[in-house]
Parts: sequence; C-alpha cells; structure tokens
Amino acid sequence: MSVLICGSFAYDTIMVFEDRFKNHILPDQVHILNVCFVVPAMRREFGGCAGNIAYNLKLLGGDPVPMGTVGDDFQTYAEWMDRHAIDRTHVTPVPGTYTAQAYITTDLDDNQITAFHPGAMNEAHRNRVDVIGGVDLGILAPDGRQAMIEHSRQYADRGIPFIFDPGQGLPMFGKEELDEFIDQASYVTVNDYESRLLQERTGRDLEAIASQVEAMIVTRGGEGSRIYTDGQVLEIPAARVDKVVDPTGCGDAYRAGLLYGLSRRFDWETTGRIAALAGGIKIERNGTQNHSFTREDFARRFRASFGSSIEL
Repeated sequence: MSVLICGSFAYDTIMVFEDRFKNHILPDQVHILNVCFVVPAMRREFGGCAGNIAYNLKLLGGDPVPMGTVGDDFQTYAEWMDRHAIDRTHVTPVPGTYTAQAYITTDLDDNQITAFHPGAMNEAHRNRVDVIGGVDLGILAPDGRQAMIEHSRQYADRGIPFIFDPGQGLPMFGKEELDEFIDQASYVTVNDYESRLLQERTGRDLEAIASQVEAMIVTRGGEGSRIYTDGQVLEIPAARVDKVVDPTGCGDAYRAGLLYGLSRRFDWETTGRIAALAGGIKIERNGTQNHSFTREDFARRFRASFGSSIEL
C-alpha cells in the first residue's frame, strides 16, 4: 500500500556551545544583546517531517511517497533519498529558494537557540494531493500553513484516510481550523505537550476529540503512548533501548510505525508497539536519519521489548 507523506524537507545544522548561555547573556542588557558563541562541534543533518517519516517507513518495508517543496540546495539530500530508494516524484523544486533550514545551537545545560528559515516550504501548497494516484493512506505532517489547510481538504475530497499530525505547526492554527482538520482526518497524533495545546485551542478534551476520529494517539516520551479508540484507552509501553542519545526525530519515526501498522492492517496494540520500537531505535543515534535496521533486526527487538513475535 502506497502511503502519501505531506510535510517538510529541511536541513538541520546542529552546533554545540561548550559553555552555558547564561554565562554570556547579561539579563539586564538583553535590550542591546550582541553576543557570539564559538561552536567547535557542528554537524549538518537531513531532516524535515516528510523526509524523516519516509526514511523510517522505508526501513520498515513500507512504500512511502513523500510530497514537499525544496530549494536549489537540495541535491545532496536528493542523492541520499535515491540511495535509499525513496520516491522523489512529488518532491517539487522551487527555483530561487533554499530548502527549509534549522540552525540549532545547544549549550552544556541542553538549552537551545534555534533560527528557522522556511524557504521553499512556504510554497508547499503548489503540490496537490488530488493529482496523485495509487495512494491508499496518508499523513498531514507539519508544513507550510496554507499547504496543510489545502492538503487536508484534498485528502478528504479524495476519500483518502489520513493522520493529522500538527506537531510544531499547531500554534499556527485557531479553533475553527483545528476543528476542520479533525473533522477531515481519520486519525490524530500529537505528543503530550501538543495534546494539551490542542485541547486548549479546541475547547475539547481528548476523549471528545477521539470520538470524532478512528483513533487519537498521544506520545509520552519514555512513558510510552496512549491510543484512544472505540471508547477505549490503550496503554502502549515504551520499547527497550540500549542508550538514549538524541530524541530529535523520534516522533517522526513513531509516526512511520503508525503508518506501517495501518497499511498492514495490524490491530492498534501491535501498531502502537511497532511505532514505539521505531522511535526507540532512532533515539539511540544522533540525527534523524542516521539509524538503520533490517526487518529481521526489528522483529528480534520487538520480541525482546514486548515478549511477542511480529512478522513485518
């Protein structure tokens, strides 16, 4: 089953400041702030929700079809996707722009200062869901604001079941828009913080939101996740991990697991555990697309984490 992944592509430039911001920012002088942080450690990663979800879904053996907009600097990312046999048919270049960029500086207290340039992502509404054939399932991940509104409606008009995953884009939308997303979606997934913001913005609790969709999924980090479906709340445990290195991108890996389970028509208990393990494997490596596994490795770790077998 082909899975359409509407969302962003981005480069993440991650820098480490080997000191603490508080030692260099004078609280009473922030109105004339002028500081420079020397960052000896730096790495550049492939990122963006569509790219991350597609990468993880491909590892699981799924058939991802990512859709997004990119800039003139996308060539190295394109080559990476080609090496992993990820479809680029609906990755649209926008001449004269940069691919979305996040510049993240982290200090020794794990505080972060981030600058984000959306670039080509602002033109993501140029792509259209309704011109893509052979798609049976989709996800609406964080992207340009207008793109998320239009793609949600296009999914609904085509009758394609999809996951609404607002992520860090949630603050862009008010109650009326969020109500429309929920009404059009088949599934909603958020993390614990986003679930609180979603409830505040819509004026509805999780059970009320869940009653509007087939399932409402809330991830809770190391405490696992909850799936609200058919009037039940399923508690999904976190997977066993060897070490916690970098949580960045774990949510996208989890969502790839959801999509894989849905595409294979597994029950929610199994689907949630696949998602949990996908996120757990990612957390063991820096970056969002530097981890890898075979399907045999995944099945072995699934048994070790949950005590049951799975055939991907």
